[in-house]
Amino acid sequence: MLKEPRFLREDQLAGFEEATGEPAPESRRVAPDRRGWITPRRLKWGALGALGLFLALVLVLVVTAPLSKSLQPITAPSLTLLSAEGVPIARRGAVVDAPVDAAKLPRRVVQPFLAIEDRRFYSHWGVDPQGLVRALVTDLRHGGVVEGGSTITQQLAKLSFLSPEQTIWRKLQEIVLAFWLEARLGKNQILSRYLSSVYFGDNVFGLRAAARHYFSREPEQLSTEQAAMLAGLLKAPTSLAPTHNLKGARSRAKVVIQAMIAAGMLSSQQARALPEAKLKAGGLEEVPSGSYFADWVFPQVEAALDYKYPAHTIRTTLDDRLQRDAVAAIRGVGTGGAQVALVAMRPDGRVVAMVGGTSYERSPFNRATQALREPGSTFKLFVFLTALRAGYTPQSQVLDEPVRVGKWTPDNHGEQYRGLITLHQAFAVSSNVAAVRLAESVGRDKVAETARQLGVTARLEPGPTMTLGTSGIPLIQMVGAYAAVAAGRYPVRPHGLATSIQGPTTPINPRMRAEMLELLAAVVNEGTGRSARLATPTFGKTGTSQDSRNTYFIGFSGDLITGVWVGYDDNRPMPGAEGAGVPAAIWHAFMTQALAPAGKGAPAPQPAELPQGSNGSDQAPAVMHEYDVEQEPLGEDSSTPQQPDGGPDDAAAPVLQVPPHDAASRSVPRLNPPPPNPSQGSPPPEGDDTDPNEQ
Repeated sequence: MLKEPRFLREDQLAGFEEATGEPAPESRRVAPDRRGWITPRRLKWGALGALGLFLALVLVLVVTAPLSKSLQPITAPSLTLLSAEGVPIARRGAVVDAPVDAAKLPRRVVQPFLAIEDRRFYSHWGVDPQGLVRALVTDLRHGGVVEGGSTITQQLAKLSFLSPEQTIWRKLQEIVLAFWLEARLGKNQILSRYLSSVYFGDNVFGLRAAARHYFSREPEQLSTEQAAMLAGLLKAPTSLAPTHNLKGARSRAKVVIQAMIAAGMLSSQQARALPEAKLKAGGLEEVPSGSYFADWVFPQVEAALDYKYPAHTIRTTLDDRLQRDAVAAIRGVGTGGAQVALVAMRPDGRVVAMVGGTSYERSPFNRATQALREPGSTFKLFVFLTALRAGYTPQSQVLDEPVRVGKWTPDNHGEQYRGLITLHQAFAVSSNVAAVRLAESVGRDKVAETARQLGVTARLEPGPTMTLGTSGIPLIQMVGAYAAVAAGRYPVRPHGLATSIQGPTTPINPRMRAEMLELLAAVVNEGTGRSARLATPTFGKTGTSQDSRNTYFIGFSGDLITGVWVGYDDNRPMPGAEGAGVPAAIWHAFMTQALAPAGKGAPAPQPAELPQGSNGSDQAPAVMHEYDVEQEPLGEDSSTPQQPDGGPDDAAAPVLQVPPHDAASRSVPRLNPPPPNPSQGSPPPEGDDTDPNEQ
């Protein structure tokens, strides 16, 4: 007899009721489904849902991962400045070099990297499951992280990220990038990029830079033990850099060699025959990290660069020979322990030489571009040019007698007054009272406007003392103003990049420019600046502020405009000093060499040996020695050096070079210095070494 089922399903209810003639009891009406929730249909939809989630995850990873960026050249961030001739003068950021081609490297160089980083590199598709398992087993055996599981392709993918965060999401993105790289690049391209990009310690990136830095040779010339040491550095490049941890680097190299044995790249006998790698640091050309010029030009470079790719080499306007000439001139003359600044530029504003102090290493403050010092009588350029604009001429007369402006009474040097004199004479002897009378006549606001037009952006004192240069103005702005007169156009914008785009300029009236040149020539021919006179037509102005706290000479000859400042950082007086002294002597010495025909000037000083870092490593010095004065302070009581003879040579002096774009100024008359006149005796005392005192 068959046993009745305890529970009846819906399809059994009708048959039960028909057979018994009565409804089925509630206790037997519904039978539970003993198959549960796991049904073929649910399994099917579950699998489709999981696949959809996986595809969505992959899509998000593809969208968020920097796929296009991963195909760009991977280089460490660096910026190298070159002189106009192509000589490296400064570098900021990482030390990099030319990339390597893995296909052209010997097997002994490539194999150590593959053995320790990715043995199955040529057989996997970006991710190596066997390598992951092997690394996990090794780590468990040693009780810590000993071996990583990332392939070389994954490590290259890491370099595409902007941050070093370690998260599961980034790891997934890394895997996506690895597959992407394998699909888009060949194995040789991947390995070449990897070897050219990885960090080897000592701020060195890439195999070529590392081979030169640690072993003074090209990567193609590395021995097996040297390549093994470099491959070993990748685990911890900062702490294992052999320049300060040679023992650790050699120990790690042995691990690499054992990995090569395990991978069948070396036999045990070959490994035992390998010597220890010997360090020979210094083969990489070291470039200074800065200089006065480099610090000034770096902001211009950064503003002009598109940082799509982080490694740049930029050509500047600095002339290597002229920079050395400037340093040699300062060293030769000396400053008696005071500080010094020099700026030399072309009429179009290209700065070709710059000295911002006696020692960049001791004081990187740039006195040529950052210091706001009183320019003294060099400011009279703006006063007399404004007077010429107002209708005065060099032969116009002005009273050289005491004058009072409000409560202020300026005076001349030594209380010397000459009565009624011409503007030519007043500018040559640097008469203070004559300059004040002119400024009050034409209007101080007009003088300030002229200074602005010629490129002075520093704040100008609004009072009458402005006439005698009591406002703090950077030397480079004053030199730029004199360059405008030399060029016949204003403003001249000082710049340090060869590719700088200059804004519009306005020509100076040819007649006014010729008259201003006459005044500037009078200073060096018969006035306070005779010690600066050259064999070529020379134009310039001396400047000395109150109590001789700042001394200047700014002038030009040929196509070179140069300004020199000498003073103390603490603004202490320099008794007896004046612009016609040390500044004019430095200016004369520099310009003599700078304007000498090619091959006839004094030979440029040979580069001194660059300083080495500690532990025998060649670290980038702060500044090239031949670009820095580096003189020892001579003390305040040291005597002033012998001044050079300011007399001209017998050779005929050439005409002042006029920029070709200033056609109107080509009619300027020749302004040759007159022959020496023994009856003139010593030049007159400089009239601008006593600035106004409020009374």
